[in-house]
Amino acid sequence: MKLYLIRHGIAAERGTYQNDDERPLIPKGVTKTQAVARRWQEIKINFDLILTSPLIRARQTAEIWQTAGLSSHIQEFSPLAPGGEIQQWLEWCGKNRYSSLALVGHQPDLGNWAEMLIWGSCQDKLILKKAGMIGLKTPEGQISLGCCEMFLLTGPKWLI
Repeated sequence: MKLYLIRHGIAAERGTYQNDDERPLIPKGVTKTQAVARRWQEIKINFDLILTSPLIRARQTAEIWQTAGLSSHIQEFSPLAPGGEIQQWLEWCGKNRYSSLALVGHQPDLGNWAEMLIWGSCQDKLILKKAGMIGLKTPEGQISLGCCEMFLLTGPKWLI
């Protein structure tokens, strides 16, 4: 499976909303995320499913990617919220099979998840920029920690 970890676009500053979960993308974040999504669509990247954090900024990002034609299906997945556990996603993967899957979430969690999938442990080295993407290739069959190969790490400035 090809697995794409996508960080949400540029959102309102921390502290501007009483509930951090409600911070939306700002207009610049929407515009930049749309441009990135269009570029991926031009390159013919598609996902069988987009799993998204339930936080509004991630959900908005997933909807922009869907509108750009990168996937027709979005599903909220609570472990993609900040502090979510990768083990819950691994269990989900054991029950679901896709050839191309996108996860829309937050940093540092997505960077940490990528490190755990590649090296088996979190090393705090991979930093995913807003609207950026990490691409991983998973082995056939059961996905486990330390079994993936990274084929892509890009921020939006390299695409637009």
